[in-house]
Amino acid sequence: DEIHDWMNSSMLRLNEDKTQFMVFGSKYQLNHLPFDPSLQFADNVFHASDPVRDLGVQLDSHLTMGSHITSICKSAYFHLRCLAKIKKTLTPQILTQLVHCFIISRLDYGNSLLYGCSSTILRKLQLIQNSAARLITGTKRREHITPILKNLHWLPVENRITFKILVLTYRALHNMAPLYLSNLLEKYHPGRALRSGQSLNLQQPRTRTQYGDLAFTSVSPRLWNDLPHVIKSVKSLTIFKKLLKTHLFNMYYM
Repeated sequence: DEIHDWMNSSMLRLNEDKTQFMVFGSKYQLNHLPFDPSLQFADNVFHASDPVRDLGVQLDSHLTMGSHITSICKSAYFHLRCLAKIKKTLTPQILTQLVHCFIISRLDYGNSLLYGCSSTILRKLQLIQNSAARLITGTKRREHITPILKNLHWLPVENRITFKILVLTYRALHNMAPLYLSNLLEKYHPGRALRSGQSLNLQQPRTRTQYGDLAFTSVSPRLWNDLPHVIKSVKSLTIFKKLLKTHLFNMYYM
């Protein structure tokens, strides 16, 4: 009733056909709920959905991101097959642009949410990137993929996730991101004068759960503090991205 009254006072109306809600938790917690999760709104009753789509990202009740990755794989492989059929009619430059547009963009969209996912799940996305690289270069399956990715100057999927989080952290620290993200980060200030006080590090919060370890407030400082000082002290976002990609590239391939 409170939600109904608030929406009426704000001149809003609930779309029953598109309204969903979800209960998050571990398997044990969800299996031992003392009630059937449902939400009554005015004359409508909504039951818990699993998964749900929010801003193009599919979320499951256990936050494994398995449904989202399955959706990415289905879409990406469809476009890979389509591009493979018309490859002979395209120039290498156009083919590369189409791969970035239809494949790589899907791997990168919302990928910061995939930090901490199991290697088995991330492996599915890496296979898509490998297939895209082979399509562009014309190499066969039996050829090792690492030199191919290196020649294309592509970061692997796991490093692309790290890159996205660190760029978002840089934006938040330099007032280029929404205020609610900037407020989640706190600069590290030692209790007494220490050399680490000049390191541009962030305060690392304590967490007690696995979900807490994967939250932005925990992951962002951990990744940021591991960066070299020369990268953290850069004043330009463009230069930061360039140095960060080079740093992650060298860590993986060198």
